[in-house]
Amino acid sequence: MAREFQRGHKAKVSDLTSGTDLYVGVQIAGPGLTFDISCFGLDADEQLSDDRYFIFFNQPKSPEESIQLLGAQAGDTESFRVTLDRIPANIHKLSFTATLDGAGQMSQVGPGYIRIVAGGEEVVKYAFTGSEFTTERAVMLGDFYLKDVWRFAAVGQGFDGGLDALLKNFGGEVAEEAPAAPSQDAPPAFAPPSQASAPPAFGAPAAPQAPQPAPAFGAPSAPAPAPQQPPVHAAPTIAAPMAPQAPAPYGQPPQQPQFGQIPGQGAPPAAPPYGQQPPAAPPYGQQPPVPFGQQPPGLPHGVPQGVPAAGAGLQAALQPYKEAATGQRWTSQNQQLMRVDLTMGGMPVLARQGSMVMYQGKVDFGYKGAGFAGRMVGNATGQEMQLMRCTGRGQVFLAEEGAHLHPIELQGDGICVSAENVLAFDESLLYEVRRIEGHGIPGGALFTMQFQGTGTVVVKTHGVPVVLPVTPTTFADCNAVVAWSSASQVIVSSQVRLRRNAYPGHSGETVNLQFRGAPGNFVVVQPYEV
Repeated sequence: MAREFQRGHKAKVSDLTSGTDLYVGVQIAGPGLTFDISCFGLDADEQLSDDRYFIFFNQPKSPEESIQLLGAQAGDTESFRVTLDRIPANIHKLSFTATLDGAGQMSQVGPGYIRIVAGGEEVVKYAFTGSEFTTERAVMLGDFYLKDVWRFAAVGQGFDGGLDALLKNFGGEVAEEAPAAPSQDAPPAFAPPSQASAPPAFGAPAAPQAPQPAPAFGAPSAPAPAPQQPPVHAAPTIAAPMAPQAPAPYGQPPQQPQFGQIPGQGAPPAAPPYGQQPPAAPPYGQQPPVPFGQQPPGLPHGVPQGVPAAGAGLQAALQPYKEAATGQRWTSQNQQLMRVDLTMGGMPVLARQGSMVMYQGKVDFGYKGAGFAGRMVGNATGQEMQLMRCTGRGQVFLAEEGAHLHPIELQGDGICVSAENVLAFDESLLYEVRRIEGHGIPGGALFTMQFQGTGTVVVKTHGVPVVLPVTPTTFADCNAVVAWSSASQVIVSSQVRLRRNAYPGHSGETVNLQFRGAPGNFVVVQPYEV
């Protein structure tokens, strides 16, 4: 039986079907509206680094044919064939989108859906309506994404602008239309009669004139085959890098942008030599000083220093700090700021009181009480969390004292986090206080919070943490530990000795935690002791 997804729902593909040769169908329509339905094959940075994996009307398949555009069939406006085990290693996400071709907006569309079919049986379906959107001209419908295994997410996120804007969002740009070549008379090539039709790619309904062989892999059957009309498009779209790259030095290959670096920006400055201080940063909005006789960076040779460079100004200065909208429920804006989109998933968020720094849309904030029993447990264990409940439709930005924020997505597994290191989490997660027994500890035990279920918990750290695999020789100071996998076995290793009080020079490290567990377990440590 097919699973009905809501916006924001995610699941492993292996939990939906054992097949990897899948049919993806999209149904979207509206009065007087025409749509372009495409698939973007994105890299680990969610960028279209290879334009051969932009599958649309002018490029119907990828080089190894792991993604194929099949056209309208079986009641779907557009359909694709996706073979997950043939997708190359550099492709980490397949984003299926629908954009308007011409006038209109997404609020005018009728009921639609994106579905996955395996072996002729529908395994998952995400339905949507135009009431979920406003003036957007594009919508990101669903994603296949690689996170240790392939998973599927129902996105349903509107996007301002059409296909051109969506393409630029993924790191591409629209090329100008090439002039049409003059037509030349040529003898007609061989072609079958117009009445004959080629067999469908896979899974399409058989024509009534003659029986067709069984499909190689299942697609849904339609009640009656509809004549397929080729879409009419004015200009071809070609994916290319978003910003021109600076030329590499002669004889050296061009450098790829680092993780998190916007294409087109320069590389970060090199570290100063050992023992020297880095140069002081100039005041905000000012250019760094230029040594006498040298040209400022980015200025053509021979241009006076008083002439402003092209693209300078307020917009250019603020461009690196614009809001990052990736179509995900949780999005890191930078290391210290997290954005959660409440319109995705349809579930509230529980956040630490006072952590909201800004919000957009209609959002309500309410007090989340733990009850009498919860307060008693929290006071006794030190794991009490003062929470607020965020509901509505909008985006909330969260931060606290400049701490580094890390969203951790749980898919039915669990994680143990100290309450003081939790900033926010989805209300769908189950959480409880977990006791760690030990001897020689004041109070006789340590406590932590255990989160389980499906959702995201945002963990905050002082500085950049280190994630270590759990081995029989893994020890950590209990004051520096941030989190660990709930399947790990934790043993208290006390270093309390009588000579601590009898002799000076004690190390000060009194309580350590030893971690044990099967391969795959981990522990997160921050470079700071609480």
